[in-house]
Amino acid sequence: MNSDPRSPLPDPRPADSVPRSSILAPSSDFVLEVRDLRVSFQTVEGDVRAVDGVSYDVPRGKVLAVVGESGCGKSVTAYSILRLIQKPGRIVGGRITIRPRKGEPIEMTGLREDDELLYRVRGGLVSMIFQEPMTALSPVHTVGNQICEAIRLHQPLSHREAEARAIEALAKVGIPGPEKRIHQYPFEMSGGMRQRVVIAMALVCNPELLIADEPTTALDVTIQAQIMNLMKRLKDDLGSAVLLITHNMGVVAQMADEVAVMYLGRVVEQGTVREVLKTPRHPYTQGLLASLPSLSYGRPRLPSIRGSVPSMLELPRGCPFHPRCPQFRTGLCDRGGLPPLVPLGGTQKAACVRADQIPAGIVAGEVIA
Repeated sequence: MNSDPRSPLPDPRPADSVPRSSILAPSSDFVLEVRDLRVSFQTVEGDVRAVDGVSYDVPRGKVLAVVGESGCGKSVTAYSILRLIQKPGRIVGGRITIRPRKGEPIEMTGLREDDELLYRVRGGLVSMIFQEPMTALSPVHTVGNQICEAIRLHQPLSHREAEARAIEALAKVGIPGPEKRIHQYPFEMSGGMRQRVVIAMALVCNPELLIADEPTTALDVTIQAQIMNLMKRLKDDLGSAVLLITHNMGVVAQMADEVAVMYLGRVVEQGTVREVLKTPRHPYTQGLLASLPSLSYGRPRLPSIRGSVPSMLELPRGCPFHPRCPQFRTGLCDRGGLPPLVPLGGTQKAACVRADQIPAGIVAGEVIA
């Protein structure tokens, strides 16, 4: 049993042995606070600022969806939270604070790489569902051994007790015959089953924050819906917060409470899911919503945002989205520095110099009622 007085890890008892009020009673409004996070990668062509001043909060018991195209810094931000950025990448500025229900706040960027607390936070207080289950699971160990290892790293249980907990976890995520499945290897399972194993491993220690990095990318739409419904149900049962990394605006409408839209390493719009999807104010958010497939007459089958995400080594001057923006104004959008996030009412903010002039996109009405 860990006796380190700094430890903020949750009660190691099973969730069903802890009073419900104890599980859900918050000690702070937010389980995660990210402030002005900056992450750079040193390359032979120059320094790439993959994350450039990102700030957001994850409310306790809620889902924050971080959305945007590939290459916009969503996953780099998520990996930074657990200090999983590998060289030549490094966090060059900002603050990442985790606020557990019990114990003092943890400043993740202040921990040494060999700090024992850092290893106990990973998988205990904060867990992650990786994008591809075949790379997240070891091919030479049974799924039962891998789940048991995760349990015993964070909880003082015997192997037999951990195995019982693993079987229970597999049953909770809807895997039939979990007593037999724990003895199987990942290659003996379908893609949907492997992703359920990854979710079971992430949730088995009752984390206060679950980071889900594109958790359904490699799955067909039927399994995607099942996995999303499963994550939502388990989140509600455990009272955990979720940081959901995705490019799928339909998933955002289904799962999220709040949204942060990222482009080229920065948050360009944020607010509640209803604010952002009903009344998007940044042209990039409007473009993402307009790119959703539609059966409406008069609309192209596969609309898209013109152009592509530019190289972070050759960022445009002014607003980085202006070369692709249908609302672009010469001499305004291509001048000066990066536009700041401007409050637009409620909790909604947008980083656009014309945000108060651009009508909210009515296309969002097809996404959320």
